[in-house]
Amino acid sequence: MKELTWDSTLSVEIPEIDEDHRRLVDLYNLLNHAVADGESTAYVEALTEELVACTIWHFRHEERLMLKYDYDGLAEHRSEHADLIASVKELQQKLHEQRKALSNEEILFLEHWLVGHIFGADMQMGAYLCETM
Repeated sequence: MKELTWDSTLSVEIPEIDEDHRRLVDLYNLLNHAVADGESTAYVEALTEELVACTIWHFRHEERLMLKYDYDGLAEHRSEHADLIASVKELQQKLHEQRKALSNEEILFLEHWLVGHIFGADMQMGAYLCETM
């Protein structure tokens, strides 16, 4: 099991966004540990639900900042958010229907989902916001 570690490479240099990202990394690690430790399906589902809910809130937070500071990439970024939420909700629904725990493959998917978005679209947004806030 690989744990994600928050460090400066994940920082978008916007403190309020970085704090959100730290929380998402913490939730991912809790979920990762729960799966590795064989925790109950109900507990894993609860952690997954919390991760999804926090992610949705975080995405709205980012979108609010992008609106406030007139970020040109808002539409594309918002579309990526929608795609990410749809993919994780699909995974969440599948797990609920099958009443099974996340697999290592699915944990890896969530890691790529989280870190990939931060390193991609969020770094671009952060650079813009650093200049305009």
